[in-house]
Amino acid sequence: MRVRRFEWEGADETALRARRWAEEEALEEVTTSINEIEADVRNRGDDAVLEMTARFDATERRPTSLRVDPDAPAAALAALDPELRESLELAAANIRLVAEAQVDEEPRMVPLPQGQTVRIREVAASAAGLYAPGGRAAYPSSVLMCAIPAQVAGVERLVLASPPDPRGRVYPVVLAAAGICGISEVYAMGGAQAIFALAHGTQTIKRVAVVAGPGNNWVQEAKKKAFGFVGIDSYAGPSELMLVADKNTDPEWAALDLCAQAEHGGGGPLLVGAVETSVLNAITQAVERAARRIDAEDAPLALVQLPSLDAAVQLANAYSPEHLELLIEGAATMAERVTTAGCVFAGQHSATAFGDYVAGSNHVLPTLGAGRFSGPLGPNVFRRKIATVEVSGQAAAKLAPHVKTLAEAEGFPVHGESAMIRAKDA
Repeated sequence: MRVRRFEWEGADETALRARRWAEEEALEEVTTSINEIEADVRNRGDDAVLEMTARFDATERRPTSLRVDPDAPAAALAALDPELRESLELAAANIRLVAEAQVDEEPRMVPLPQGQTVRIREVAASAAGLYAPGGRAAYPSSVLMCAIPAQVAGVERLVLASPPDPRGRVYPVVLAAAGICGISEVYAMGGAQAIFALAHGTQTIKRVAVVAGPGNNWVQEAKKKAFGFVGIDSYAGPSELMLVADKNTDPEWAALDLCAQAEHGGGGPLLVGAVETSVLNAITQAVERAARRIDAEDAPLALVQLPSLDAAVQLANAYSPEHLELLIEGAATMAERVTTAGCVFAGQHSATAFGDYVAGSNHVLPTLGAGRFSGPLGPNVFRRKIATVEVSGQAAAKLAPHVKTLAEAEGFPVHGESAMIRAKDA
């Protein structure tokens, strides 16, 4: 790993954010290519996506179709190893319980003093495009994390995109996860081209209303570019972890947690904060031993000397990490003071790995500081609010003069006339 040390004395957030972005992969080149990919997908549809799938994923055989056999998810689930199926179903059940707790089905009626009412209700998006990464590994857990909140939200059409292996086939375990969720519309495609195919549609793929899921910088930049044509969840990748340790932290546990996140690839930053130099030294040594088992040479590990554990909260809120582990005494109390992390893991036994798979929380989380304005993927991403306004004649008479006054101040007199004519009729 690429290890760096620095001290945190409560420097301003702007300077820290500049340091954070400097540690990330430069996005300018990605953005330029993203624009070209979007134009190609919009102009040529299936042909463009198939060509890019052959170039980047299905390198052994050029695929002739993006759509996976609708019966393949159920068949893959039936063929799955029973132990793996049990674990996937346990994860699915816990994710569903947490998602269901977030949905409020009852509309809110707000009566107002002048006699009008405003009713706020939520409706599900018509279709959701779900992205499960591929490349280094198969991610059935991402299928569950994306599909189950969408189902709980009430989305009727779920569309899964996942990069195929070199032979052009979606990983069987990913298809099995789709089978658990009852998804039959699956496309063997990945990267930015998959996001644009979902957002704009092709000859084969009917466009969706929302796109969600984790992925590399190419996937996330494509989601940003597609926003406006579709809704998106957040900037969710590459993986990040900030860990706060004290003298009670087991350095081997901490090292495994850091290396576990490094397994996702070298792009995501890792950060350890502690007051004691001895704690940082012990974790560094443990990381060096654990990292020999994985390809983690490029993983950036920052060791931060803190003046106090209170400063750890300030650092976390300024840094906005995707995952924040508090492996310290009083972790639950400190967790309540954290306001920007994607997900907080409080206590010695609360490894990020539990949240990645089976705890019930969602592992599609904001990265690159997006936790300042967004949170974990949940049913809310797939639902939208609609307001219904009812103005009675009596309310119109009371409100219209105010509409006229404000409209004239803004230079829109006909707005005022539109309201006043109703007041005269009341």
